[in-house]
Amino acid sequence: MKIIICGSISAAKEIIEVKAELEKAGHSVEIPDGVKSEFMRNRTEVSQEEKASDKIKFDLIRGYYNKIKENEAVLIVNPEKRGVKGYIGGNTFLEMGFAYVLNKKIYCLNPLPELSYVNEIMAMQPIIIDGDLSKIN
Repeated sequence: MKIIICGSISAAKEIIEVKAELEKAGHSVEIPDGVKSEFMRNRTEVSQEEKASDKIKFDLIRGYYNKIKENEAVLIVNPEKRGVKGYIGGNTFLEMGFAYVLNKKIYCLNPLPELSYVNEIMAMQPIIIDGDLSKIN
């Protein structure tokens, strides 16, 4: 299966590990450009303005939308962040929305977070795999 991974750049380590496991199971896997780039991975503590500037400069939002279109499924890597278990941030939420509108299967690695927009996430009917990558089919 062709799978694209979405998640916060702060989850780069987890994303890289999940990519390796999925590839070992025979899947074709795409990961965020920010995770691929050591430069971007090291920019997690920059201002909101700098993060927005990077997204504009590298056209990251539109670029990932186009990649989502090319894949069969989306896997949301959502570890704990800032004390929120199963964190799904703004950019990942947006990518989930793209996947939903494109009728892609949406998987979440971990249970959904307790955030103000969890109802919208639930409405996209993601498949919660509780860390078990073998549930992706």
